[in-house]
Amino acid sequence: QVQLVESGGGLVQAEGSLRLSCVASRLTFSPDVRAWFRRAPGKEREFVASISRTGDITNYADSVKGRFSISRDNANNTVYLQMNSLKLEDSAVYQCASSGAQGAPTRSYDYHYWGRGTQVTVSS
Repeated sequence: QVQLVESGGGLVQAEGSLRLSCVASRLTFSPDVRAWFRRAPGKEREFVASISRTGDITNYADSVKGRFSISRDNANNTVYLQMNSLKLEDSAVYQCASSGAQGAPTRSYDYHYWGRGTQVTVSS
């Protein structure tokens, strides 16, 4: 069973930065396609960013373009999400997801394995 473990969340002031990490183990497809989604209280889960197997394709939600950057280190089965200029509305539980699909899908149903998430809280 694929395991995904996120880390790096925490409390940060608005305009600050955080870097999330997602380490995968027992991958069925290696390297895999990986993505970040987030869910704020009372809201639906939403796509944040995705990255293809080799990192040549990345996709971002419009709300994070220019502020967030996804990258990967395949030697260590790790994907990162660098989050800069954080806003109050970025507060959410951020989940990492893995897929054997092609490209860098943006829809949650394209992802088969999910981590438990890491909390990001942005304060004013």
